[in-house]
Amino acid sequence: MDFFVDSLSSAILLIGSLDPELFEIIGVSLKVSSTSTLIASLVGIPAGFLITFREFRGKALLITVLNTLLALPTVVVGLFVYAFISRRGIFGYLDLLYTQEAMIIGQVILIIPIVTTFTISAVSRIDERYRETALTLGANALMTAWVVIREARFGLVASVIMAFGRVIAEVGISMMLGGNAKGFTRNMTTAMALEYDKGEFVLSVALGIVLLTVSFGMNIIFHYFQGKTRV
Repeated sequence: MDFFVDSLSSAILLIGSLDPELFEIIGVSLKVSSTSTLIASLVGIPAGFLITFREFRGKALLITVLNTLLALPTVVVGLFVYAFISRRGIFGYLDLLYTQEAMIIGQVILIIPIVTTFTISAVSRIDERYRETALTLGANALMTAWVVIREARFGLVASVIMAFGRVIAEVGISMMLGGNAKGFTRNMTTAMALEYDKGEFVLSVALGIVLLTVSFGMNIIFHYFQGKTRV
């Protein structure tokens, strides 16, 4: 018990001292996760709209596949991307392995199904009369989509927050594709794993506190917006 208390108090002091190494690691996590979430949102939200409002063969199967991919293990994504960007892979010549770009690619693949599925759910709840009224008044496809976005905005924001919460806490993709290089690809989860292996718990506990705080904040915001969609 004393060991835990000592580690916790030292971790809090480390955070309070604004330790450069600690905040460098936090910065990498926030940069990579934010970029991944932005790219996935730019792809997943339009895809969710198209899937919802377009009728095509295999639509039900596609939605089922997207729902299945919500539980996609991070190590599977890491292994899949690794096979393509390693030196022996198709895209090996791009020299992406063990870079932040590789981490972003893996994380985007991981969360596109989340953003797309939650977008479908949010948009499907909107009364069809909003869309029909906009079309009747002469709105084009873009203007009609904007009307739907305004009505589904809380659900769309919730999907983005959920996606960010998923990637900020993942470790498999970051470790396999980033390589945990200090000052470059080492993020909060991979640093915690490394410090644990070394038997150095202070930095690991400090990062754990920050990660839990971020995840807790994301979940509070997510549930807030999720509640808004039910009003």
